[in-house]
Amino acid sequence: MRQLPVLLAGLTFSLSAFAATADQWTLPVAVKKLDNGLTVIVTEDHSSPTVGVSVVYKVGMRLEPKNRTGFAHLFEHLMFQGTPNAKKGVFDTTITGGGGRNNGSTRADFTNYIETAPASALEPILWLEADRMKTLDFNPATLKNQQDVVKEEIRVNVKNQPYGGFMWIDIGQHAFQKWENNHDGYGSFEDLENASLEDVRAFHRDYYGPNNAVIAIAGDITPSQGFALAEKYFGKIPARPTPKPSDFSEGLNTQEKRLVQSDALAQVPAIAAAWKMPPRGHKDQAAMAVLGELLAGGDASLFYQGLVKGREIALNVDSLFGLTGPFEYDGPTLLTVFALYKPNSSADAVLKAMDEEIAKVAQNGVDAATLKRIKTRMLADWNNQLESFINRADMMAKMQVMWGDANVVNKIPGWVEAVTSEDIQRAVRTYLVQTNRTVIDRKPAAMLAAPANATPTAPAGAAK
Repeated sequence: MRQLPVLLAGLTFSLSAFAATADQWTLPVAVKKLDNGLTVIVTEDHSSPTVGVSVVYKVGMRLEPKNRTGFAHLFEHLMFQGTPNAKKGVFDTTITGGGGRNNGSTRADFTNYIETAPASALEPILWLEADRMKTLDFNPATLKNQQDVVKEEIRVNVKNQPYGGFMWIDIGQHAFQKWENNHDGYGSFEDLENASLEDVRAFHRDYYGPNNAVIAIAGDITPSQGFALAEKYFGKIPARPTPKPSDFSEGLNTQEKRLVQSDALAQVPAIAAAWKMPPRGHKDQAAMAVLGELLAGGDASLFYQGLVKGREIALNVDSLFGLTGPFEYDGPTLLTVFALYKPNSSADAVLKAMDEEIAKVAQNGVDAATLKRIKTRMLADWNNQLESFINRADMMAKMQVMWGDANVVNKIPGWVEAVTSEDIQRAVRTYLVQTNRTVIDRKPAAMLAAPANATPTAPAGAAK
């Protein structure tokens, strides 16, 4: 986002591998490709006189130029800084003044721009999106301003925060081999400062053409209306050549990686353990999604019950799939488990406990009642997410970019329902193995500075 939070090459697969039948909510999906290559998706729903819009470009941190770490995110900011036709501030004030809201975000494989507003505001939104697809107001003052804004984001969100995003920035730097996958997409100050106006112009020219984009409109509109409006505002924008991406595919790791980091702001130690995921479209992808929920999806998860409640060595447990979700990636990504642990314990103890819970799943699988509970929670979260038109449009646009098929939004529930205990066992035995694991032990600086024979004590207020 304008403030971030928290392998396609050679890959072929058959969606029939995920085939399943299930009672589910099926969203309408209408797709049309314009002559200039822009893919347009419309999903009709007249339950509210509003619309959601998402424009997703097939470029993210993985494709930014070398020695320009953080450039894709910096460029996302620049997309809000005006054009020759709509000066700085016009984009935001036009949408918010019409009762809407907007944002954008940068991830490894895409950059998305989202809006929601009353249906009457759709045409101004499309005009604005088409206008900045054509060109931007490239000028030194804007570039310098946004370089400073992004650097301040890094200070606020990473450098001056306990743990500093080590579970999603640092872990990838050590888990992956190729630069495209392991560099810091937030960016170094040096690289951000060295970005030039020519870099900006080239990035827009190369990656922000209509043939490298998908637009989705959800809500109070028919497909024929949506396609006509897309043609009206985007149809005359010429296609532009897009650079061929490098081969950023990677296999699973074959040796565990362990390191210790010091944290001057943390009060208790933390651990991040990450395992490389199967490639998008692999038969084990859905099983890994369910496995992540089984191990670290809330208070009922195996890791929470085993490490926080049972052994009482961890203070919390959480999980993440890169910076997206288990179905929203198009290159190497990680299933990462993050936990704060008690100062009188150790990273070795936490990992041993995780391995014990993982071994139980590898040996015994998952009982039917637990598997049903997990799937129910996952499907409820999935459907709740798609309730809002802005999320619905965004997910369809991202699925079109990642999978080449916006209708994947209707297929994912069936893929989840089809996961069996045997599938989960296979996934555990293949991916959640020590040789495929990367671990960072993030300790408070005071702990690392303490004498080796000192007995650590829990800080006031820590869970016992």
